[in-house]
Amino acid sequence: MKPNIHPDYQVVAFHDTAADSYFIIGSTIKTDRTVEIDGNTYPYVPIDVSSDSHPFYTGKQKTVSTDGRVAQFNRRFKNLSTAKKAD
Repeated sequence: MKPNIHPDYQVVAFHDTAADSYFIIGSTIKTDRTVEIDGNTYPYVPIDVSSDSHPFYTGKQKTVSTDGRVAQFNRRFKNLSTAKKAD
């Protein structure tokens, strides 16, 4: 390996601001901010989404059911087709 070409690997505190949780993970990201957690000082990086707040991982995902054109047609004209059969 060539010396002085690789970024510094360090332990970083990522803060999920949506879920207000911290992840202490090794990373090469650079930041000027620090945070103290459990008596240790870590470089601090705020993030918007993590596995603690993303709907896919939390189980709060909303599924949108989009019917096809045939289902929309049948739903729209269901009353007309039953009315003609009764005549």
